[in-house]
Amino acid sequence: MTTDIRDQPDAAAARRPARVRLLWLLAACVLLSALMLASLAFGSRAVGWADVWAALGGADATMEEAAATKRIPRTVLAVIVGASLGLAGAVMQGVTRNPLADPGILGVNMGASLAVVTGIAFFGLSSPTGYVWVSMAGAGTAAVFVYTVGSLGRGGATPLKLALAGAASSAALASLVTAVVLPRNDIAGGFRLWQIGGVGGASFERMGHLLPFLAVGFALCLLSARSLNSLALGDELASGLGERVARARIVAALGAVVLCGASVAAAGPIGFVGLVVPHMCRLLVGVDHRWLLPFSALVGASLLTAADVVGRIVARPSEIDVGIVTALIGAPFFLYIVRRQKVRAL
Repeated sequence: MTTDIRDQPDAAAARRPARVRLLWLLAACVLLSALMLASLAFGSRAVGWADVWAALGGADATMEEAAATKRIPRTVLAVIVGASLGLAGAVMQGVTRNPLADPGILGVNMGASLAVVTGIAFFGLSSPTGYVWVSMAGAGTAAVFVYTVGSLGRGGATPLKLALAGAASSAALASLVTAVVLPRNDIAGGFRLWQIGGVGGASFERMGHLLPFLAVGFALCLLSARSLNSLALGDELASGLGERVARARIVAALGAVVLCGASVAAAGPIGFVGLVVPHMCRLLVGVDHRWLLPFSALVGASLLTAADVVGRIVARPSEIDVGIVTALIGAPFFLYIVRRQKVRAL
């Protein structure tokens, strides 16, 4: 049974004027800027703000300036991956009308992981562009499989059935990943670190290979905002308004899969960002996807950047990978969403 959107707690936010939403958008931009500066300043070696500004200007004469300079690509990657995952999560929730939809929970990230590790182990995959293509293929295959399994039986693709299908698929895919990696000692060590999810070791050269894919993914998702608003009214009403429901779903889902595939190829299967961020954003800007999607990208970038900074601070001089920090945040939030009896569908 689908819950009337007017009965949901964020209905009041949906009626907020554009001025309020613009203020929240501005606040999100300011927060992201502050977190990016914090990402340059904090780590195993603390860097003063004067050295941060000098590093942004290209200076690397002192150890502090050099440390800040090395953190610039890491910070940029955290912003890119966080924005991609936040936007992909919002689109997935809109396409499936499922409040539990998330690239990690629906098995999309793990499907991308299995495709990448299979390519490395058996086909000698090594090029950055190849990583992205293979990762997207795995993500798309997993998404189609989970949605097909979750649609079987009476009632179609309900949130609970999709979550169960995604969880079961993720567990099975994770086992297959382990089976592929264990006999290969030459790739096991590096892959275990990548599988946790992290943004360490980033470089602008590798990120350059991702930009075309990310540009396509962002464009497809953002251009689907009006279609997702129509889908939120239900398939029959959306069709009556002239929306081509199947095409709208395919285009939006394709954008989300491209973003997930590129993100996994760059930073590993980081979970829960796509689940937490859209729910937070709906409380602030409402359910209109024309506002929700760009806001989810900004907040996703902020969340992942903050998680990376926290992981570096709490374990000095070592660090905790960002995938572990987001899991500590997202797992309790997932349980909270599951226990909300009123929210059965978006």
